[in-house]
Amino acid sequence: MEARLQKWGNSLGIRIPSNILKSLNIKTNDILNIELDDNKIVISVPQKKKISLEKRFKEYNGENLAKNFSWDESVGKEIW
Repeated sequence: MEARLQKWGNSLGIRIPSNILKSLNIKTNDILNIELDDNKIVISVPQKKKISLEKRFKEYNGENLAKNFSWDESVGKEIW
């Protein structure tokens, strides 16, 4: 498949067809890897690191992650 490189502001960009994005489950603002391999530009989806719940507990240092949490007054249609 050929695609045209086009000017976007001060940069150059290429459009990726929606059927390719859907097949790879890529959405707007997703992070992609871009590498140069000989004379090729390779764009790939980074592998997500899967961490088990057991490993998360082992690495937990006891820090209270919710120390700055507060139950403020309603600002919309919340029901407390």
